Amino acid sequence: MITFLEGTLEEKQPGRAVVNVGGVGYEVLVPLCSFDRLPPEGAKTRILIYHHITEVSQALFGFATAEERRMFTLLLSVSGVGPKIAVSALSGLSARELKTALIESDVKRLSSISGIGKKTAERIIVELRDKFSAGEALETLAGADDQPIGDSRLRDAALALISLGYKQDDARKMVKALKLETSTSVEELIRMALTGR
Repeated sequence: MITFLEGTLEEKQPGRAVVNVGGVGYEVLVPLCSFDRLPPEGAKTRILIYHHITEVSQALFGFATAEERRMFTLLLSVSGVGPKIAVSALSGLSARELKTALIESDVKRLSSISGIGKKTAERIIVELRDKFSAGEALETLAGADDQPIGDSRLRDAALALISLGYKQDDARKMVKALKLETSTSVEELIRMALTGR
């Protein structure tokens, strides 16, 4: 199995790239989230690969990050979801947005992606939402726009609430509703979540 390609980017078009590796051109199908990160044509590149093999064909799917490739393989594990829908999902949402939609059971957001109807979105959520660890689920909190990069206070507060016996979803909702200020400590966040202030 091919796990990555490293070479010169010969061609790139939305959804497709050709990588020259030692004089051999490999056609790679890429979702838009990965396509946006490709270097200009003629530059050196390294693309992570998912080698999809069926009885009748083979295709290489390329990704800029391991997280994008992981989301793609998770989507393929859902019954009725093939590579075309998986690429469409990662073209409509970033890997992080997709993970957030799955963890939050956001059927509306998933079904807004081209090629994914309401029933497919519901099936994807049912089959994948439990594939993420508690830590990963809580990391979606760290993606909040008002939380500075590298700030883990909300996640730490939610983990503390879980250790106190709250369900993961409840802890996440309690913490997400809090107003985060620079001087607020994790202990204060926990107190605020428990008192509802």
